[in-house]
Amino acid sequence: MLDIRFIRENKDVVKAGAEKKHISVDIDALLSLDEKRLELLNKVENLRGEQNKMNNTISSEKDAVVRQQLIEEMKVVKDELKGEEDKLREIIVEWQNMMLMVPNIPDPTAPLGESEDDNVVVKDWGEKPKFEFEPKDHMEIMTALGMLDVERGTKVHGFRGYFLMGEGVKLCFAIWNYALEYWSSKGFNPILPPINTKREALLGCGFIPQGEADIYKAQDGNYFVGTSEVPLMGMYMDEILDKAKLPIKMLGFSPCYRLEAGSHAKDVKGLIRVHEFYKFEQVILCEGSHDESVKYHAEVQKNTEEFIESLGIPYQVVDACTGDMGFGKVRMYDTNLWVPKEEKYREISSASYFHDFQTRRLGIRYKDAEGKVHYTHSLNCTAIPTPRILVSLIENFQQADGSIKIPEVLQKYFGKDKISL
Repeated sequence: MLDIRFIRENKDVVKAGAEKKHISVDIDALLSLDEKRLELLNKVENLRGEQNKMNNTISSEKDAVVRQQLIEEMKVVKDELKGEEDKLREIIVEWQNMMLMVPNIPDPTAPLGESEDDNVVVKDWGEKPKFEFEPKDHMEIMTALGMLDVERGTKVHGFRGYFLMGEGVKLCFAIWNYALEYWSSKGFNPILPPINTKREALLGCGFIPQGEADIYKAQDGNYFVGTSEVPLMGMYMDEILDKAKLPIKMLGFSPCYRLEAGSHAKDVKGLIRVHEFYKFEQVILCEGSHDESVKYHAEVQKNTEEFIESLGIPYQVVDACTGDMGFGKVRMYDTNLWVPKEEKYREISSASYFHDFQTRRLGIRYKDAEGKVHYTHSLNCTAIPTPRILVSLIENFQQADGSIKIPEVLQKYFGKDKISL
């Protein structure tokens, strides 16, 4: 959420930011409503002051007749106050709803565009494998090796259902153990958060109301969320932190649930986009400084790149355009892995910073050395998702005999160097 004072003083900048993100929002209507809110608030405060003054007068009045007359006059003020307070409550609800629809302003250096087709490639790493045989896709390889059963997964779950089995499960555990050791060495505190969360945490992170169609909802009104970013941010909701404790670096690990309701998932088969998966997520809370956000944004992105490089999988980094970066983000980089059978790159990670957009919604602040309170800044970046990482890993390391070579860094966790029949 943007500061309303910033919106008042920079309405053209806010309008331009929304236009760059191709998000429709009426800033003029919001500011008009804000004026009404302030007028009503001023009127309510004046009436409350008048009521308090009359209360003091009544309590000190000795004459019973005069006191009764004052009580009757105060009743009129009280009724008027109640009416104005009711109007104010209604205005505040409408104002808050409109504020939630104002997107964050993208960084001026972010590329302009409407969709992922306009993202700008900023890095290519690794040599794409050259096979002396016709490569297979991950589903065919994994099914033949007893690692995956999509047919029975669909029978039990429905579309996008899957059973991961045998060496497929062991390979995921090897990746998880390696990821845990790797990110712990980078100073991230591992956390297993509740993935069933209250609406307030999703609202604070900016996933709703805009993205509610893609979120599983529980019977009690809670949500099964698609990333541990949500509970990790909610962990510090409505708290004032000590500046000396910043930055707070968290590594969330959790199951994740997504309906994949959008059109972006329609052409994707296999394990790229599924309804339930596991994911390590980097989340950082830092000082409210643009320079600090940029520094940690580079750090989390570098962490993911180095992890992928250690696996030996070719990848590409793109600077996300304004239309693809999302509602609350200031800047976003996507890391995409090479998928040989498709002969294209598929997203594996997204690194973003938000300034105080999320923390203002969530009430996450810190106190500096002078005792002044500020909103923290927030960042997040996918560390590694499973089973999605298996798609590129298996297709890039497939062998002519149908086996899979295990990347060297995973062998000590997996226990052998190959998966074969």
